[in-house]
Amino acid sequence: MSKINNMNDYTSKYNTNADYSYLFGASQNTSSSGSFSLADYASIKNGSYRKLLKAYYAKQDAEKTASTGESLQKATMLKSGADALKRSAEALKNNELWEKKKIKKKDEKTGEEMEVEDYDWDAITMAVKSFAEDYNEVVEQAGDSNSKDVLRNAVWLTGITEANKNLLSKTGITIGKGNKMELDEEVFKKSDITTLKSFFAGYNSFADKVSMKANSISIAAARISGTYKSNGTYSNTLSEMVSNKVDNKL
Repeated sequence: MSKINNMNDYTSKYNTNADYSYLFGASQNTSSSGSFSLADYASIKNGSYRKLLKAYYAKQDAEKTASTGESLQKATMLKSGADALKRSAEALKNNELWEKKKIKKKDEKTGEEMEVEDYDWDAITMAVKSFAEDYNEVVEQAGDSNSKDVLRNAVWLTGITEANKNLLSKTGITIGKGNKMELDEEVFKKSDITTLKSFFAGYNSFADKVSMKANSISIAAARISGTYKSNGTYSNTLSEMVSNKVDNKL
């Protein structure tokens, strides 16, 4: 009888199915307490945790990459739009655009074509139209940006326009929904050329101020994807990507 009792004690003591979770200071059931158990220990030992962690971080990296790709695409479009606005503003403020030229016109009565010296209203109107379209594009794209630098410069840009909206309205340009420009070509072509020239042409004109802000937005957009490399140098992904495209074409 004593031998049977001793055997039971031995079996109980060395039972391989016994709960050893007390060794980890927790119960085996973790559903309610969330504490560490032999099941957790087993999953770590057989590599299950490692697989889960790898899957988790792989998903995180994929989401981060997708987000970065989307931001880079938006930054690329914004920089391109801002550069286009700068070019159209520079073209608009060019004094040569506002000088009289020898142009060909048709006589309304005879239909005969003759050369006269006059302002090229078609070229001027086209320049203003391109300027307004590029301006609207930048305002819309900048509104979707999360960059403080982009938003700050965009606010300054629309602020300059808001401050001049009364004068702009006299030239056929009104500010509509979303701070966007709307051009009435008929009203514009009837505007006083001296007023238009003083407003758009030359240094410190409206077009000149817009050009400077467009340049600032372009720089800010290029910085969106910039990062620091392991060696401490600053890497601008967008600028490098544009540079690589140029190099590949050469």
